[in-house]
Parts: sequence; C-alpha cells; structure tokens
Amino acid sequence: MTMAASRTNYPETIRFGLRYVIAWAIVIAAGMLIIWSFAGYHEKLARVGWGMGMIGLSIGVAFLIAHLTRSHALAGYCDARTLGSRHERILEFPCGPEEALEIMETALRSVRTFDTIDINRKALTFTARLRNVDRYSMEGSSESHNLVKAALVAGDDITRATLRFEPDRSAFWDVLLPDNGRNLDNALTVTALLEDRIAEHRRSTRQLAERTALEKQLAEAQLKLLQAQVEPHFLYNTLANAQLLTRSDPARADRMLGHLIDFLRSSLPQPATAGADAEMSTLGQEVERSRAYLEILKIRMGDRLRVEIDLPEVLGPVALPPLMLQTLVENAIKHGLEPKPGGGTLWIRANRSGDLAKVSVADDGVGFQEGTAGTGLGLKNVRDRLKLLFGERGTLSLATNFPAGVTATLVVPITRDINA
Repeated sequence: MTMAASRTNYPETIRFGLRYVIAWAIVIAAGMLIIWSFAGYHEKLARVGWGMGMIGLSIGVAFLIAHLTRSHALAGYCDARTLGSRHERILEFPCGPEEALEIMETALRSVRTFDTIDINRKALTFTARLRNVDRYSMEGSSESHNLVKAALVAGDDITRATLRFEPDRSAFWDVLLPDNGRNLDNALTVTALLEDRIAEHRRSTRQLAERTALEKQLAEAQLKLLQAQVEPHFLYNTLANAQLLTRSDPARADRMLGHLIDFLRSSLPQPATAGADAEMSTLGQEVERSRAYLEILKIRMGDRLRVEIDLPEVLGPVALPPLMLQTLVENAIKHGLEPKPGGGTLWIRANRSGDLAKVSVADDGVGFQEGTAGTGLGLKNVRDRLKLLFGERGTLSLATNFPAGVTATLVVPITRDINA
C-alpha cells in the first residue's frame, strides 16, 4: 500500500506561521515598551513582563497550531488559500438572477449557524451572517459572526455569483486573529450545498425538456394518426351517397366527388411541409379544407345547412396546426346543427387583434344541451396542442351564441410576417 503525497505547501504554511508569531511578538514587545515608558524600567517588572509575554506567545502558538490542524482537516492540505480567514468562490447558476438569489437564500437558511440575511434584489447582492460555533458547544455564539457576501452578474442563460466568506471584522486583525478555519468551513459547506442545488436544477430542467419533447412527439403521432384516418365513417358515407346519386342525380354526384377530392388533397401530408414547419399548416389551407368538407355536407343535408365564411385575405398565411379548425367545424355540425330538425347556419370568421389571430366557428344549432356534448376528447386535444405549440398565448374558448347555438374561438399568435 503506497501513501499519497501530501498536497500541503510547506513554504506557504511556514510563512503564514512566522508572520503570525512575529506579529504577536511585535505586539507584546510594543506593549512592554509602552508600560516601561509610563512605569519606568525595573528589573523585576521586566522579568514579569517577559514571562507574561512568553505565556501569551505560547497561547498564541497553541491557537496557531489549532488553526493549522483544523484547516488541514477541512481541506486535506494547507497553503496560503486554505489558511487565510477570507475565502472566495465563483459559481454559475443555469437560471436568471432572481431564481439564483432564491436558490442561494434557501441554501443559506438550511445552514445550522444561519442568523440573518440582507438582500438587495435591485443590485443583485446580499450579506448573510453566520454565528460562530464554540468548539466545546453544539450551539452557535450570538455575539460573534462570520459573513457571507455575494454579488450576482446576469449573463446569457446563466448567472455568475461571486461569494466571499470573511470574519465580521476589519482585515487588519487577520494577521493576529486566525479564525480557526471557520470561514473555510463555511465556504466548503455553503459551496457544497449550492452545487447540489445547481445539479438538481439542471436535472429538473433536463427532465422538463425531455418530458416536453416526449409530449410533442406524442402530439405529432396523434396528429399523424388523425390525418391517416381522415374520418373513415365520413369517407364511407360520402362514397355511399355518391354511389346512390350516380343513379338519380349524376351532376350532384360529380360535385360531391369533386369536393371529396379537394378534401382529401388538403388532408394528406404535403411534401412541401417537410422540415421545421411540418407540424403547422396555415389558416387559409385549413379554411379551404373545411370549405370542401362543408360543401360535401351541404349536398348531403341540402337546405338544412347554410355556410358563411369570412376570412380576410391578409390572414391566410397565419400559422395554424392542421385539422384544428376542422375539429371545431365537425363539432358544430355533429353536436349543434345535425340534431336540430330544421338545420341552421355555420359561420367561420377570422380577425386580427394586435399580434394575435382570432378564428371563430359559430352555429345556431341546439347549443349546450345534455346528450349533445360528446366526450370532449376532440376539444381536449385542441387545447393540449395549443398549449404545446404556443404556451399560454394559444387558447380555445366556448360561449353561447346569440340567439342560439355555440361559438368556439381559437386564439393563436401570429408567428409569420403578414402584411397589415
């Protein structure tokens, strides 16, 4: 078994000890000279003074040895950096300054010797006071404190914090009064606590990013499945109706098949959408998809369905998730107009409000009635996709339409440059 080489810097350690002993020797000698200047020099007094001075120096050396021993025990080695009474640490927080301040305050309050903290949130600084712990007691002394001072600087996605651990006294006294390793202990303890919290913050941020990515992948998979299905029952019913119309009304059958072709063309993925915008369509494309769908229904429902569409041309390029408008149109037909004996009117309107686009689908059907509300899965899917793609800026709201029916309103941010 081989012994690891000591990391102690002996020249620096010896210089620290000599500086301390010489400083106290000078203080003792100066004290004796002052006494002699007032009381006069007497051989007996001189012997007593030198004896007291040697005792005082011996006590000081004992404190020096205790300081060296404790500093070595804490750091594992001794050098000028570990033996000093003042220590500096620089940490980088992967967050903004306000959150970094909260992390640091929480960590300091968890320290057993914590006393008070003064925070200047405007200047991004704080000063905390930690009680000195008596070596023979488990309690902190309320009369003596050490300080933790911090200054934060905000950067790009990180906050750099400079922490200083120092005694609550002038630096003049450092050469005479070593702190028995207390500030080194504070620096090691607080830094370890903060590093643990920084690592925890990074883990939680990474987990959130991974969860968001998984949710996005799930939403995209659900969308692709929805696109692949293209409402099979609607497709089958349309083809069946077209087959019947070919015998009785070939012209209507031809129109129905033409609208079905338009609907299928707009529903299938387009090669041009590959890339960064693969999960997005445009308001113009979605309105055309819904228009083709409604034209087919108008042939099937006859005069029971009337459609009015008001889309300003300038809003056509607005980015909109595919099939989202279609879901609202289908809901309005299925739960509002089909159950109404005489049918009714469906309106699709769009307008701009600042940097937001508002798209409403309204009907004058039966409205909110028991038995017509459905499962709500379609609307939940719309809200989930809005939140995933646009955060809090994408919303879906439902309201009663006057004098009858329901209005569903989509609000999405305008993410593409459009002419006003």
